[in-house]
Amino acid sequence: MNKNVILRDLGFKDYKETWDYQEELFQNIVDLKIKNRRTGTQDETPNHFLFVEHPHVYTLGKSGDMSNLLIDEEQLKEKGATFYKINRGGDITYHGPGQIVGYPILDLDNFFTDIHKYLRLLEEMVVLTLAEYGLKAERSEGETGVWLDVGTPFARKICAMGVRASRWVTMHGFALNVNADLGYFDMMIPCGIKDKAVTSLNVELGMPQVDMEEVQQKLLRHFEVLFEANLLKEKTPA
Repeated sequence: MNKNVILRDLGFKDYKETWDYQEELFQNIVDLKIKNRRTGTQDETPNHFLFVEHPHVYTLGKSGDMSNLLIDEEQLKEKGATFYKINRGGDITYHGPGQIVGYPILDLDNFFTDIHKYLRLLEEMVVLTLAEYGLKAERSEGETGVWLDVGTPFARKICAMGVRASRWVTMHGFALNVNADLGYFDMMIPCGIKDKAVTSLNVELGMPQVDMEEVQQKLLRHFEVLFEANLLKEKTPA
């Protein structure tokens, strides 16, 4: 089993371009698995982890309800935002500047074949990272992602998650609010969950800005341990 994971930081990149790139990496792994099965070969399948920061964009998952987007096409333009219906699970979410978005594109045959465990470990990676900043983050039963003050009237989401998997290959991933403009969340019902607030790390810490690269490094350290993976940094593709 190949537990090497190629790490690429794509910087600030358009959502659709990044989605197309994810699809390309995802399909290459799936095609190799199909070839291995058909021919009886055992070529190693690669694993990838993409970091990216997107311009303002709203995305709606396969099971999402369009009415959870509270603004129309004209208002989207005014806000400098775009909108896409996509092939991950979950409802509506927002990506934008000040948010760390991570897309692990893994062949889970290299790790474990359990989607529930995969999601729980991604959540744990974020929980452990936030603990380093003195925050007690946790899961909310029946609601994917990472939350603060679960079970209280002050419950608020700090990290959204939504994945797609086929033939045990994953794509899409998580979005952690670090220095996010929370005003953009007012234009949707986040993940289709009403009456729950959204927050960002800088707000929780009472700081104007949190070092995004520092947060990334903490996430990666916990990812390596939880997945027993070996991260290999690669230059951003042209």
